[in-house]
Amino acid sequence: MARPKPMLDTARLISAAFQQIEEDGLDGLSMRRLATRLGVQAPALYWHVGDKAELLALMVREIYRRAYDAALSQSDWRAWLLDFGRALRAAFAGCRDGARLCASASLPKNREPDVAARANSIAAPLIALGLEQKEALSFQASVISFTLGWASFEANGPMHDYLDEMLNFDESFEAGLAALVKGFTQGPPSP
Repeated sequence: MARPKPMLDTARLISAAFQQIEEDGLDGLSMRRLATRLGVQAPALYWHVGDKAELLALMVREIYRRAYDAALSQSDWRAWLLDFGRALRAAFAGCRDGARLCASASLPKNREPDVAARANSIAAPLIALGLEQKEALSFQASVISFTLGWASFEANGPMHDYLDEMLNFDESFEAGLAALVKGFTQGPPSP
């Protein structure tokens, strides 16, 4: 007797999309292939996401959620930023084409986010450690940009193999991240 498939929901859809990317890469992800993987017709997917752009945005949100969840509780904002950068690098590496996905996905046209609420949510860990929201967002954006660039650089197969003979990726990432975070200053910038 065949077991019935679990009902389709957004979480299952996102999980299946990550599985599809692991097998076929980001370029191999299509709504039709995803529907086949889930054992449904393609229109069923659109009950859960408006379009592929929304699906990709939800996948990006999941990658970042993993990094935020993995960032350890710290009593110092610099230590939190270091933990977050490391966790984000791991989250990018944990998904085939993860950095590329996060660099290329866009906000779906049919979804208007509450920007103020989202900014508060993003800044909250650093505000709790004494930073102002503007500093928290700016410092996180810098760490994200550095880590995203590094992860993209690191994921480039031929370049990675070439550079792997010259440098230690882990040590180089740590040195760059530490230098970046050390350079942040709290309060108004000096002239």
